[in-house]
Amino acid sequence: MTGARHPAREKLAFALDFATLAEAERAAVQVTDAVGVLKVGLELFVSEGPRAVELGRKLGCAIFLDLKLHDIPETVERAVGAAAAHGVRYLTVHAAGGPKMLAAAARRAERENTGLSLLAITVLTSLDAEDLHAVGVNSPPPEQALRLARLAQAEGIPGMVCSALEVGALREALGPKAVLVTPGIRPEVGSGDDQKRTGTPHCAIRAGSSLLVVGRPIRDASDPAAAARAISDEIQRASALA
Repeated sequence: MTGARHPAREKLAFALDFATLAEAERAAVQVTDAVGVLKVGLELFVSEGPRAVELGRKLGCAIFLDLKLHDIPETVERAVGAAAAHGVRYLTVHAAGGPKMLAAAARRAERENTGLSLLAITVLTSLDAEDLHAVGVNSPPPEQALRLARLAQAEGIPGMVCSALEVGALREALGPKAVLVTPGIRPEVGSGDDQKRTGTPHCAIRAGSSLLVVGRPIRDASDPAAAARAISDEIQRASALA
């Protein structure tokens, strides 16, 4: 941390895609002036467990626990309770887990009353129409994302995770109060990695995204702090036009 905190930092989440807590903390410290949310995913959580969540309190950031829960309703409900006890701000569940699982998760989050916001994964940004077809889904990604988002909202889930290509349709369908989280954000389109449905910060914010998730474009930059600040600057400019 080097200076004044960016006014748009609460709309930017940095994905802590690291194998160890030491690596994650070194990277996070560089960017938290411009980043208000730290995303702890499967690799870091499996390696370090709840210690990774403590980074949020230590660095003054909200924690986004991205575990993509998808299991029987009771198991997911208990996991939601455990996450709430750790004080995380966001937790992901798969909308494809179905109405009973989603309802159980929503009830538990409400009962815990810690400020935990559940986010339903619609269609992963690494998937395209061909991938969906391979697992028996014949709808294109935008249609499937909207179908799953409506299901999740009907069962009490307040937020959705979708690509920049679907966020506009979901904002229109779900209304202004829905929390829409957009991964696969790339400052320049066509990065050549495993994300197939990507978008720029400007386009995602203008389309209605609430929170952008950025990993590799910050993590792998020669100057991660500058990269994070540039994205927050773009978020601020796009928000002013929205």
